Amino acid sequence: MGKIDFIEVSNPDSIGVVAALADKIWNEHYRPIIGQTQVDYMLEKFQSTTAIAEQIKNGFLYFLLKNADNHYIGYIGVATKGNHLLLSKIYVEAENRGKGYGKQSIHFVENLAREKGLAKIILTVNKNNLNSIKAYRKCGFNIVGQIVQDIGNGFIMDDYKMEKPLIRQDSE
Repeated sequence: MGKIDFIEVSNPDSIGVVAALADKIWNEHYRPIIGQTQVDYMLEKFQSTTAIAEQIKNGFLYFLLKNADNHYIGYIGVATKGNHLLLSKIYVEAENRGKGYGKQSIHFVENLAREKGLAKIILTVNKNNLNSIKAYRKCGFNIVGQIVQDIGNGFIMDDYKMEKPLIRQDSE
C-alpha cells in the first residue's frame, strides 16, 4: 500500500486541481450510474472551481490526495455539521483504486473528526454505487436511512445515508 499525503485546498490553483480531478473521476465513475447529462449538471453545480470556492468559503474543508510520486490522485471534502463530520466527497482515480488510498482517506477523516471532538461521520452514497457501499461497509459504516433529494434541473439524488460512530480515544 502506497502512502499518501493530504494537502489542504486553500487557493485558486489547488481548487483548480480538485475541479480537474472531479471532471475526470466523475465522468469515469458516475456516467454508467446516473448518465452523462446528470454528471455534467452535477459537476457544474457542485464541483466547478466556483462551486468549490464557495463551499470552502462556507466552511467545507477540501484535501487533495498526493501519492509518493507527487501526483494528485483524488480528493476529499468534509464539513462539521452539529455533532458529526459530513464526509461529502471522497474520490480516487480509477487507476489508483484498490491500493488502500480510500482506506487511508477514511482514517484521515476519522482522525479529523476526533480532533474536532465529533461523535460520528456521516455520508451519503448513490444506491447504485455498489462498490463504494461495499467499501464503506468494510470501513465500519452502516446504512441508517435513505435520502431522495431534488437537486434541480429535473434530477434526483437517490442515496443511502451511512454513518460510522467514533469510539472515543481518550488520552492514557
